[in-house]
Order: sequence, then C-alpha cells, then structure tokens
Amino acid sequence: MRIGINAGYWQSGPPSGIEQAILAADDAGVDSFWTSEAYGSDALTPLAWWGATTKNIRLGTAVMQMSARTPTAAAMAAITLDHLSGGRFIMGLGVSGPQVVEGWYGQPYARPLARTREYVDIVRQTFRREAPVTARGRFYQLPLAPESGEGVTGLGKALKSTVHPLRTDLPIHLAAEGPKNIALAAEICDGWLPLFYSPRLDTEFRDLLAEGFARRAEDLSPTQQFEVSATVPVVAHDNLDDALAAIRPFFALYIGGMGAQSANFHRSAVERLGYGEICDDVAALYQTGNPSDKAKAAELIPLELIDDVALVGPVSRIAEGLRRWEDTAVTSILVQGDHSAVTALLQANATISS
Repeated sequence: MRIGINAGYWQSGPPSGIEQAILAADDAGVDSFWTSEAYGSDALTPLAWWGATTKNIRLGTAVMQMSARTPTAAAMAAITLDHLSGGRFIMGLGVSGPQVVEGWYGQPYARPLARTREYVDIVRQTFRREAPVTARGRFYQLPLAPESGEGVTGLGKALKSTVHPLRTDLPIHLAAEGPKNIALAAEICDGWLPLFYSPRLDTEFRDLLAEGFARRAEDLSPTQQFEVSATVPVVAHDNLDDALAAIRPFFALYIGGMGAQSANFHRSAVERLGYGEICDDVAALYQTGNPSDKAKAAELIPLELIDDVALVGPVSRIAEGLRRWEDTAVTSILVQGDHSAVTALLQANATISS
C-alpha cells in the first residue's frame, strides 16, 4: 500500500508547518503529495511552491476544479508542472458542485459527466500533440465558430501547444463519488480519487470500475496500471475519545455543510454506505447555522461510520484498521491529517508489512 498526503485546500491561510512536512515526507519515501482548491487557495500554486524543494515525491492535484480553467489552460498548467518536476505531476480533476460552479465560477453545472468527457478529451489531445486541438462538443468548441455567439470574430485557429510535453501520457485522475462518475473515471482516466471509500463495499466499487474498464479505449494506459488513491482522514492519538472528538466535526461538515441541500455529493456518498438516517439528523442540526447545533451534529457521528472510511486512535488501532485496506482496489492511501497522522500511518504500514 502506497502512502500519500492530501494537504487539501487552505482555510483562512496557509497551513503551518507544511513546508517541513513535505520535505520530511520526501525524505521518508512517501509516494505522493496532493493539494486541492475550493473557493480560496488554488491547487496549482502551492503545489509548485512547496514541490520545488522536493526530489522524489509525486505531486498531484486532488483536485483542480474543471470550471476554474478551460481544458487547454488546465493542460498548459499540467505540462508546465510536469516539466518543472521532472515528470512527477499527476493531474487530478473534478467537477465540484453547483454551488461553486455556478456561484463562484459563473459556469453552468448541468450534465457534469458529459462535460467531463469532453474536457478530458481536449486535455489528452493537448498532451499528445499529434495535431492542432479541435473540439466540436456540446460544451467546448475549438476553434470557436462565428455562429458560436455574439462577439466571436471567426478568426480562431486550431493550435498545438508550443511546448512539447515531457510525457504525452501524463496521468489524469478523476475525483468521483457517484456510481456513474466512478465508472467514467475507469473509462477515460488513469486513476480515481475517491473520498469516503469503505473497504466494506470494495466489491461494489470494483464492479463500477469494471463497468468503466469494459468501455476503455485501447490507446489508454492498461487497466492494471489504473490507480485508486483514496483520501482517508487520519487522527492519531493514544486516547480514542480524543481522536474521535477531533475527527467528528469533519464528518458533520461534509454531511451537513458541503453543497446545496439538494446536491451534496459527499452526503450522498455517505448515504450509499448505509447511513441515511444519520445523515438526515446531522444535516438538520448543521443547517440551522447555530454553533451549538453544529457541535451536536458532530456528536451524532457514530464510531461505526468513522471506522468505515477513516483511521483513528493509537498507532496499534490504526494498524489494525489499515489491514482492511490491503486487499481492496485502493493502491494509495492519501492521509488527510497533520504530521503526526502521516507518521502514525507510516508506522502502521511498516507494522503490517513486516
């Protein structure tokens, strides 16, 4: 099992100690380091800044929001970072949700799977650099035709990147939580970035991946090279109750406060794990906006749910939980937690590997 770090997106400012953490991870043989974005810090700038001091660790985005950049702009950034890192970049993409897509980027959200398919096709054309990039999709047209809308000159020209990609097969991973999107990741991408992956439902996840693999084009990377890099919340503490107190607010936030009430895909993922009633109760409390109700919502998160998708407690307990992941489709666990969580998971991984 490979170990990575998901630093996520910033809160009010840069996380403290992150430069030292990534250097220590690079020296310790951690496989990958990932950044993300919501509607504050972007994913690419911190990755380039912090990654510049590393030598071996792979550098990924989990995720770059597709509405934030046109497909060719995203491909340009990926090509640039791949060159600067010596071929260590992983392009993780995701659609985000309607609140961010329409509220922050001012882009339409409808038909996200179809948009993703067109987006990834244009990115791959850019990477391969076999011909000028063209697209005549429902959502992306390159070059723009005069009839595309007001102000279009009709002078657009199909172009190839002036920079030759270091790797024409630069890996693209897709963040996906819904069943159709998981299958799409297996069909058109080189990896899947799940959140709330439960080893208990590994067979169901494998079936969705197999559905996508059955439609996979022959010119893509072989399915045996497909990566599943699961972000796993980790809290290491000798006292289990203290560990649970630290992690429960995360679950309450994602269930009750991430996305519109009618379109919270994180909540939907937890519901598919079998916790629908708990999600209803947590969301009802969380959405009052009252801090005391948010605290009550966190208290409702059961240990059973946490153990399904996270690793908490003393190192020995984390090692015991980590064993459940060994025979799953997951190829990398991306630690979501502080430096002590990374250290604990490395210790736990070493314990079960020996």
